[in-house]
Amino acid sequence: MQFELTEQQRMIKELAADFAAREVAPIAAQIDEEERFPTEVVKKMGELGFMGMNVAEKYGGAAMDSVCYVLAMEEISKACASTGVIMSVNNSLVCWPLEKYGTEEQKMKWLAPLAKGEKLGAYCLSEPGAGTDAAAQTTKAKKDGDTWVLNGMKNFITNGANADTLLVFAQTDESLKHKGILAFIVDAKSDGFSVIRKEEKMGIRASDTAQLAFDNVRVPADQQLGADGTGFKVAMSTLDGGRIGIASQALGICAAAYEASVRYSKEREQFGRAIAKFQAIQWKIADMATRLEAARLLTYKAAWAKDQGGRYSEEAAMAKLYASEASHYITNEAVQIFGGNGYSKEYPVERHFRDAKITEIYEGTSEAQRMVISSMELRK
Repeated sequence: MQFELTEQQRMIKELAADFAAREVAPIAAQIDEEERFPTEVVKKMGELGFMGMNVAEKYGGAAMDSVCYVLAMEEISKACASTGVIMSVNNSLVCWPLEKYGTEEQKMKWLAPLAKGEKLGAYCLSEPGAGTDAAAQTTKAKKDGDTWVLNGMKNFITNGANADTLLVFAQTDESLKHKGILAFIVDAKSDGFSVIRKEEKMGIRASDTAQLAFDNVRVPADQQLGADGTGFKVAMSTLDGGRIGIASQALGICAAAYEASVRYSKEREQFGRAIAKFQAIQWKIADMATRLEAARLLTYKAAWAKDQGGRYSEEAAMAKLYASEASHYITNEAVQIFGGNGYSKEYPVERHFRDAKITEIYEGTSEAQRMVISSMELRK
């Protein structure tokens, strides 16, 4: 059993940490306050290879392993969770399925610009009536000659208002249920596509979350992703990798809140001494550190499992479940350690607290992760 990072993994971690410190952290509070999408930062991440980290070089990617991706995600998310999820969606939810299920022509035309960071992708699965029950798709796809016509609405779509390329799931035949779902690659400039609204959110406010409409959007047949009847499989297998990305985002939030708490506890004085000298604070630090380390190990293991080439659904679900709930716990304790200052926007822990909650919800709620884990455990 090997717990040491490779030389490449250490280099990626250092590169991401340096970039996050120079480019991401200084603007994190401002873009959160303004709900402003970090366009320039995302462009620079693309130039560094952070937007297509696991994609093969022939398609414009950095061809790195999943552990490298997790390390970079953790560092970016530690500085700004909004920026982290923008990166996660492009890598895990858009680039990965395009490389896994796309034709050679689709990879060259659609994947390469995404992997290079020249374009941005969005994953369009959730609907107003189809959240955890992802098979309940009401967006319809009807064949018309050599094109598909899409009609419907998608909800809570990360990157939705800024994306160039959309991976859209739609039902072709309700009688076939989940086997009637197909995946489509849609150009955001297509006639009939529109952004209905951007959500006003508690956290990750610099990442846009949008409601999208498809009104007779015509999609050429060669933009169908995967074979007939495989759309639901594409969606679910993609979410396995996406959960590793969200676990990494949660891990970054954990680390940011924990490190801020340790620093503050050494500086803040009450009753004539630093609050770090009080057992009540020491025990909080101990519990936070333990949960952070456990979340990190589960997340790294899930990334390693993905790199082995076999099924990693349970490892991804465990990592996502534990890391997201750890981020909720650690950020809550961080606010408590900061006391009244923790409730003030002058300090970063209130932003970390707000950002943490969504990691327990999107790309599969904690309840959904427990369903996945228990179903796999009970088969053994």
